[in-house]
Amino acid sequence: MTALFALATSLLWGLADFGGGMLTRRVPALTVVVVSQTIAVAVLGAVVIATGGWTEWGPRLWFAVAAGLVGPVAMLAFYKALALGPMGVVSPLGSLGVAVPVGVGLVLGERPGLAQFAGIAVAVSGIVLAGGPEVRGAPVQRRAVLLTLLAAFGFGGVMALIAEASSSLTGLFLALFVQRVTNVAAGGAALFVSVRRGGRALPEAPDAEGPATEGSEDSEGVTGSGGKRYGMGVVRAALPALAFVGLADVAANGTYSMAAQSGPVTVAAVLSSVYPVVTALAARAVLKERLRGVQAAGAGLALVGTVLLAS
Repeated sequence: MTALFALATSLLWGLADFGGGMLTRRVPALTVVVVSQTIAVAVLGAVVIATGGWTEWGPRLWFAVAAGLVGPVAMLAFYKALALGPMGVVSPLGSLGVAVPVGVGLVLGERPGLAQFAGIAVAVSGIVLAGGPEVRGAPVQRRAVLLTLLAAFGFGGVMALIAEASSSLTGLFLALFVQRVTNVAAGGAALFVSVRRGGRALPEAPDAEGPATEGSEDSEGVTGSGGKRYGMGVVRAALPALAFVGLADVAANGTYSMAAQSGPVTVAAVLSSVYPVVTALAARAVLKERLRGVQAAGAGLALVGTVLLAS
């Protein structure tokens, strides 16, 4: 069951990352985070009430609070690193966060067999290569590398923390709810500060489109001269996609926690980190992006490592 839950985690995280990346082309990244997680909070709140999860309240929920604080910091660091680029270096480096939960598992006394150690080495190599690392081209800024490493270890920290936040299924629902509430609070505070400093929370009309003279700011947003909506209208139109991103991310955290509790953390962490392969394949299917040779090789290695780990 560990392998099944972990691979489900990779599928969900990979699709959530792809959806989030598509959304941030139209909506500011912080707004994507806050809105998608707010939707997740509403759904999880209903689940907690329906299952009686509030009765699981206890000290272990501090792990969920910590995960909720670390997650937005890691995500923002990752987005800033992607902006500095090159993405072909930033993306695979971001996968190195798997070292955190693997290290936790080893510290706790887990000792994978020879085949599993080989699977970890092969899978992690494949995960890094699946991002399509650039070995030539523009130099990488030291700040981009530091931000990426911060993001990577933040993501790994979330994996380690959420695995310790509950010991039962109903407790997991409550832990995920607490984590998401903390996410929204932290992300909302960051968005507020960003807007106060001159940032934007809603999409704006491109300068080439000119002022939005054919519409007015109302509950549907602004309609520009080209018939396109801006502002709140874009966010409203993107709500189904935002809901998918938020709920897929929540589900991935849940399946990872179940994978880590049902088997070795080292195996669960590595198998759950195959999501860059899923993201690359989604881009190939939807955007018709061609996989580079190094990405195809990385995907193959990740699958070989997966077989070794699941054996």
